[in-house]
Amino acid sequence: MLMPAKVKHRKVFRGKRRGMATKGNKLEFGDFGLQAMENDWLTARQIEAGRIAINRFIKRGGKLWVRVFPFKPVTKKPVEVRMGKGKGDPEFWVDVVKRGRVLYELEGVSEDLAREAMKLAQRKLPFKTRFISRAQIGAGQ
Repeated sequence: MLMPAKVKHRKVFRGKRRGMATKGNKLEFGDFGLQAMENDWLTARQIEAGRIAINRFIKRGGKLWVRVFPFKPVTKKPVEVRMGKGKGDPEFWVDVVKRGRVLYELEGVSEDLAREAMKLAQRKLPFKTRFISRAQIGAGQ
């Protein structure tokens, strides 16, 4: 499971999930990518499930980059505990994903194979995403 080795603060505020991604919104490494179309939290389990789905489909045919990492701890109080007595313990880790953020990048496979692999990863995620490629970006400019 993905989680940071060390954090400055053990518990953090929940924060806002609005706006667009200004960093990590372009393809940097691979030829194909999966881009978020909505703002949401992405848990460590969801990131890992998407990664496994892509790797199983491409059968080690190309190179995969995971462009997100869960740095934010989400706390939760135990079941049937009364109100008060402070904040709960960290339960799981998330990454705050904003619109436009590239989640996965893929290289070394055909576009059809990459599109199908990303479609499998899309089903593991809690928000809408879209498939992007360098060819699309080059044609759009």
